[in-house]
Amino acid sequence: MIIPSALFPYRSAEKHPLTWRLRDDKQPIWLNEYCSKNGYQGAKKALKSMTQDEVIKIIKDSGLRGRGGAGFPTGIKWNLMSQNKSISNRYLICNADEMEPGTYKDRLLMEQMPHLLIEGMLIAAFALKAYRGYIFLRGEYFEADINLRKAITEAKVACLLGKNILKSEFNFEIFVHTGAGRYICGEETALINSLEGRRAKPRSKPPFPAISGLWGKPTCINNVETLCNVPAIVENGIDWYKNLSICSSQDTGTKLMGFSGRVKNPGLWELPFGTTAREILENYAGGMSDGLTLKAWQPGGAGTDFLIPEHLDLPMDFISIDQAGSRLGTALAMAVDNKIGMVPLVRNLEEFFSKESCGWCTPCREGLPWSVKILRALECGEGQHGDIETLEYLCQHLGPGKTFCAHAPGAVEPLQSAIKYFRKEFEAGIVTSYYGNMNIIHSVQTT
Repeated sequence: MIIPSALFPYRSAEKHPLTWRLRDDKQPIWLNEYCSKNGYQGAKKALKSMTQDEVIKIIKDSGLRGRGGAGFPTGIKWNLMSQNKSISNRYLICNADEMEPGTYKDRLLMEQMPHLLIEGMLIAAFALKAYRGYIFLRGEYFEADINLRKAITEAKVACLLGKNILKSEFNFEIFVHTGAGRYICGEETALINSLEGRRAKPRSKPPFPAISGLWGKPTCINNVETLCNVPAIVENGIDWYKNLSICSSQDTGTKLMGFSGRVKNPGLWELPFGTTAREILENYAGGMSDGLTLKAWQPGGAGTDFLIPEHLDLPMDFISIDQAGSRLGTALAMAVDNKIGMVPLVRNLEEFFSKESCGWCTPCREGLPWSVKILRALECGEGQHGDIETLEYLCQHLGPGKTFCAHAPGAVEPLQSAIKYFRKEFEAGIVTSYYGNMNIIHSVQTT
């Protein structure tokens, strides 16, 4: 049964910096309401009483890690760009191209609290000395597009964007740019190419965007949820932010986490790092739907390795999930029930990744369609002896360091883990007569 909502913790500014302002009717929070709920207090503190280096230091010392999936320390990324002080034109890009299947956390923030993102970008731009910011938005997020543009207009009228913001000498503008619907734009250099009007393919690194990014200028790219954490950290301090997470976790702050799939109450919630996957699944998502049991789960999006029910008691943080052989990713888990076959499920995922490949490097361009072809045969019961070994070979040669970017390594993660935990389902797709003939030959040779 679904746990009554009364058992869920009440959202508060002290414990839920991302979501405490949310309205029960799910309507957007516009400027007046946002300001009445301590909105832009972090920006005022940063611009009026802090230096750029002090803002970077507080973000670095807070332990804030990127919320887009990779988990790179935000303060370190900011510090890389701050070293080059001789260049005046700097850019801040918000990566809002949320196209990871099973992920919808950034959409919530942009649709219902656009000013939180704007404030986070304003503080980040001040710290980075960026004079212009871009929100690279997934093209299908129509409501988010409308709400962000309205919020930007409100901020301009209130002198929170534009010239001499908050009566300071800092100038900053934000523009919304909707993407053309390419998953590869989640990779930051492919995003930059697309923003410049070029083909969306990753760039060779180095140089990194912090040195040469948008139009050859120093550029910082952060995820929506990452930037939305910044105002509360600046306003409330390092110790407060570190104490939000469960003490056993090495990660700091809170995270938007959730469960999708055939669970009773799919959704997302702001929870402290260290919360176990079992608690999210059972206490928040209400457990599996009636008549179903959990077979496997992905911790953070389609491009993460499957885990099994034995892993549910793991804390949801970067290190714990990594040690279990997967990645935290976006922390929006997908539950796979006992009535779903792993071969058709993985085939569906690999088809998506294959279609979304930019085609720039050979392993990704040729390897992913090859895996789809084999999986289709296995799904139809027409697989041949050696197909599983070929899939394992592809997983090995499309892994980290073997391709131009992280697209293919992420694509093969669900495949390699599905074979690891559910190999018999793959073996069941191999032609029985073929295996029978092979057994006969082996028996004759042995005799």
